[in-house]
Amino acid sequence: MKFRNLEAVRYIIKEATGLEITYAYEDLVFPEHMAFLIQFNDANEKNLFCYFHNDCNPEDKNQLYKKLSDVALQDSITLENKGSFSLEQKSEEVEIHFQA
Repeated sequence: MKFRNLEAVRYIIKEATGLEITYAYEDLVFPEHMAFLIQFNDANEKNLFCYFHNDCNPEDKNQLYKKLSDVALQDSITLENKGSFSLEQKSEEVEIHFQA
């Protein structure tokens, strides 16, 4: 099992946005309101991937990304903007679709 530092991600999100983590599943971390999500990079524990919801306003996205990146760098963690995502309800499951 791969160790993932959820507390570091929790700190980054809380400090940068004031949001709490509502759900974490495998390598994905979902903050409140899901304007973005964070994915652990299992190849490099000091690098995280960030995806923004398709509906996120570009100006808000840029501001959020800057704040998140700045806080992450305080702990020598880099945050890489990997693109966007959308959610699709499939009966009782939710599918996540990533776009580069």
